[in-house]
Amino acid sequence: MSNVISVTRDNDVAVVTIDNPPVNALSFHVREPLMQALVALRDDASVAAIIIACAGRTFVAGADITEFGKPMQPPELRAIVAMLETIAKPTVAAIHGTALGGGLELALGCHFRVADAHAKLGLPEVKLGLLPGGGGTVRLPRLVGAVKALKMIVSGTPIGAEEAHAAGLVDAVFEGDLSTHAVNFARELAPKGGPFTPVRDRDDRLKETDLAAFDAEAADLARKARGLEAPIACAQAVRNAVTLPFDEALAAERALFAGLIASDQSRAQRHLFFAEREAAKVPGKDTPKRRIARVGVIGAGTMGGGIAMAFANGGFSVTLLETSEEALQRGLATIEKNYAVSVSRGSLTEDAKRQRLAQFKGSTDYADLADCDLIVEAVFEDMAVKKEVFGKIDAVARPGAILATNTSYLDIDEIAASVSRPQDVVGLHFFSPANVMKLLEIVRADKTAPDALATVVDLARRIGKVAVVVGVCHGFVGNRMLAARGSESEELLLEGATPSQIDKAFTDFGWPMGPFQMGDLAGLDIGWRNRKARGQTAVIADTLCEQGRFGQKTGRGFYLYEAGARSGIPDPEVEALIRDKAAERGIAPRAIGADEIIERTLYPLVNEGAKILEEGIAARASDIDVVWVNGYGFPIGKGGPMFWAGLERPARIVERLEYWRQRTGKDVFKPAPRLKAMAETGSWEAGATG
Repeated sequence: MSNVISVTRDNDVAVVTIDNPPVNALSFHVREPLMQALVALRDDASVAAIIIACAGRTFVAGADITEFGKPMQPPELRAIVAMLETIAKPTVAAIHGTALGGGLELALGCHFRVADAHAKLGLPEVKLGLLPGGGGTVRLPRLVGAVKALKMIVSGTPIGAEEAHAAGLVDAVFEGDLSTHAVNFARELAPKGGPFTPVRDRDDRLKETDLAAFDAEAADLARKARGLEAPIACAQAVRNAVTLPFDEALAAERALFAGLIASDQSRAQRHLFFAEREAAKVPGKDTPKRRIARVGVIGAGTMGGGIAMAFANGGFSVTLLETSEEALQRGLATIEKNYAVSVSRGSLTEDAKRQRLAQFKGSTDYADLADCDLIVEAVFEDMAVKKEVFGKIDAVARPGAILATNTSYLDIDEIAASVSRPQDVVGLHFFSPANVMKLLEIVRADKTAPDALATVVDLARRIGKVAVVVGVCHGFVGNRMLAARGSESEELLLEGATPSQIDKAFTDFGWPMGPFQMGDLAGLDIGWRNRKARGQTAVIADTLCEQGRFGQKTGRGFYLYEAGARSGIPDPEVEALIRDKAAERGIAPRAIGADEIIERTLYPLVNEGAKILEEGIAARASDIDVVWVNGYGFPIGKGGPMFWAGLERPARIVERLEYWRQRTGKDVFKPAPRLKAMAETGSWEAGATG
């Protein structure tokens, strides 16, 4: 047929195989010959049954995302599925690997679905700010019920073959040679003669729907959507499958899809999809990588323990080092407790917990790091302490071992210069909790060897992290920009805003929490300690810390926390403190609106990002977006600060920065040349002409 579609025969069973590496995406050059093959087999009287299968490591894992937002060349997936449903002989989708998005919608066009025991099936379009546009919201509820379909589509999370079988999505699950099993399955069906009912004509599961229960579930999911449009549209589309005739529900799905794909939110989420893939690319992709089998982690506290868990979860043996047996046992006990919580939640089996704990080797002797291929230092954020630790590592680590520091701010070039092998030193800035947070800032020092960098970038993928390579400067990308974002926070308080007002401006924007809520959660003493080390002050926050108000852990910070509460309530004492400090400085409080809060916090954030691009600390504007969405909670529906700046109108950002610089005299508001260029050209690229 073509180089991507082949048809083979096992007597009267025809097998149509899609071969479009790497994930068999349904691009135009697949759809056209696939349609031709299926039409020919439909009309071939010698064919008793048809199987759709895929070559390579997976079934169809989705549409070709590069075609989104462009005129779609026929035949569209919807037409292929509609044609499939006209075939009177049995059609079977043989699923291995993943059947995702358009791949699952193609399978839903078949009468039957069989799967390899390790297959996963799902409709993840919501993660791109979309809903399934090939009939998935209308057909899936007919097989698994409306509530199950709602949860699958709104979460976008794939389910395993056994769960799919139990739910009614898959008709049989097989171990071993799926092709042989699928042919036998189809051959048994053919003599029965049908009629074989297409999914579109099955409504028994829909009749079982309790609409009140469905609406309650949908409302709960909407609350969790935090202003994202796609989850709401997905819920509406599934509800339409219950309340409207099939063709009307299908048309409504398409209308919702068309609205979403043209939206800024979907553009933002698709931008992030490609940005994460670009961020993982470093020059010299063919550079040989060093072998990593055993990882050493120095420090068994919150960060060190989380880092050790991240590597153990990725299948690596871990040597965990502490200065005393007491500290070591305390750290190991915390790790065991964390795994026990996962078991209690059902996300980890007891057997898996035992296996992961068996990967840990505790030690108080640096000599036990001699067999490690990567050693990650996660000790106190102090240059003298870190240099002392690196001196000890340098004395015992084997030649070629990668030596990494988990630092949030410190100069990694200075750390590297303190050892005999600076080419082996790299920064691995994990985010807390390190076993949960996906972002990993990989800091390339001046003398980091290319193969060391390539190794840790690949390693990040193996432990499930989203990696972004950054350069050396104070705070790297994320924390440097965070400082710019927070530079006016206390001034806003002194001039009349309250902590809750500022936090509300952030949550209304789409952040999961505001800066003062985040400070209380992380612990105000962390920032206090860092400021003191740098000779800086923050009049309100420092005073709170001097009073022992460190946030949630002490029950008092910017907010008050009742026993066991995770959310705080405004504290009159804090508001009185702010007024007193303002009066001491002769500042008369005034009304401050949400627009001003955004301008004085997020515009400097973007401006600092522009400086980071100018300096080459980040290779791409999209890398900065990946950092901020995955590490700091920037709303995914806005695509990260640099993408959002394009939506916000860069010329306005420049204008308002200049206004606030004139009013305050502060350099944080001085527009960066790269931001001014962006306002003129519409591109973050240096020298772009629009």
